[in-house]
Amino acid sequence: MTVLPAVAAEGVSKVYRRFLHRHQFRTLKSALLTGSLLTDLRPEETFTAVDDLSFAVARGATFGVIGENGSGKSTLLKLLAGITKPTRGRLRVEGRISALIELGAGFHPEISGRENVAINGIMLGLSRQEVDERFDAIVDFAELREFIDAPVKTYSSGMYMRLGFSVAIHVDPDVLLIDEVLAVGDEAFTRKCLDKIGEFRRRGKTIVLVTHSLGLVEKMCDEALWLRHGGKAGDGDPKRVVDAYLTYVAGGEETLLAREPAPVAPESAPAEATPAGYREGRWGGRDVEITGVRLLDDRGAERHVFASGESLTVRLEVEARAEVDDFVFGIGIFTADGVSVYGTNTHLEEFVPRRAAGRGEVSLELTDLRLVEGTYLLDVAVHRRDGTPYDYHRGLHSFRVKSRIKDVGVYRPAHRWSFRGGLELEPPVPRPELDLRESERPSDPETGS
Repeated sequence: MTVLPAVAAEGVSKVYRRFLHRHQFRTLKSALLTGSLLTDLRPEETFTAVDDLSFAVARGATFGVIGENGSGKSTLLKLLAGITKPTRGRLRVEGRISALIELGAGFHPEISGRENVAINGIMLGLSRQEVDERFDAIVDFAELREFIDAPVKTYSSGMYMRLGFSVAIHVDPDVLLIDEVLAVGDEAFTRKCLDKIGEFRRRGKTIVLVTHSLGLVEKMCDEALWLRHGGKAGDGDPKRVVDAYLTYVAGGEETLLAREPAPVAPESAPAEATPAGYREGRWGGRDVEITGVRLLDDRGAERHVFASGESLTVRLEVEARAEVDDFVFGIGIFTADGVSVYGTNTHLEEFVPRRAAGRGEVSLELTDLRLVEGTYLLDVAVHRRDGTPYDYHRGLHSFRVKSRIKDVGVYRPAHRWSFRGGLELEPPVPRPELDLRESERPSDPETGS
């Protein structure tokens, strides 16, 4: 049975009328007599906030929307929330919706917080009994127990927003819409809000997040949509969409998402399916290009299978087409299902770029590869300090870690067992180190040798 997406938009447009001086006395009656509020207006008398937009959000996914001010992000959320209707196209949202758009928009300043919680909760779709059942949780989350019976007009802006946030998230929606409302209190309360959103994700709720925090999109979202002038400028893998957006903002001539990647994995790498949510590809302007990627053991031999605890060196062969002084090299390791294991770059580790010209090599040595058995994917990149990519390889290179010990997880820290009291355990038989350099190295798939 086909599972319908939680949110589906097909050719959605939202057109507003510009209120020009010569039409300031136009009436609804005159609009109805002429047949339409919009069709008889000239192009300069209308403004298209959202333009022919189509996308789908899977159930349980976290979907990020980014773009410059005025790109249509907030209008899109208002369409999803049902606050306004599309001028053209079809829009479907499944399940109960809670919108964190204008927090406390339904609050009445003259009555108490207690009464406003009841009214606001009912406006968001709860019954009076459901409001009563959730009242204590709402007040405690907002940290307003002491002030809940005071008129809302006596609240600070932070208190006002916290109560609005708390009511909205305790509606227990199927689809949560969030519009740049995470700065609703001090740092501790913001962390609590993020934890609550994380809880929604774990419970399989669908989240649509509009934000200028690109790091939050990369960290929390499964998919991302970039809006520009009301239309879709790009969508898909959050890292790739954010990089394309940064290139555009930085004034780059290329819109990177218009270029379809043509990934080619190394022939000797283990054949693994690329997981959903971690889409392999390559993008960037190539002013500085990664021309080769090699995985080396401690003898300098190129390999793609390593024993846990061995040394692994990732060596990048690079070429700068013209001299540049703004560049960062980065490497990330991911599990086969796209979970970030480790990432670093030369900027984070406070290397100062001076000059890149012509050909060169960059090596990152991991002297003790403390990973459990499994297949791992590599991101390698060279980019500007603001994140604009010169050359980004996502998931095009992989390696496998083998181990005699079949423990679980990702990371194997150095550790030692000890026992005291009435406990008797026989220690394990010492095992030789797993060495894949010679006898246990995987055979060549072509020759079998």
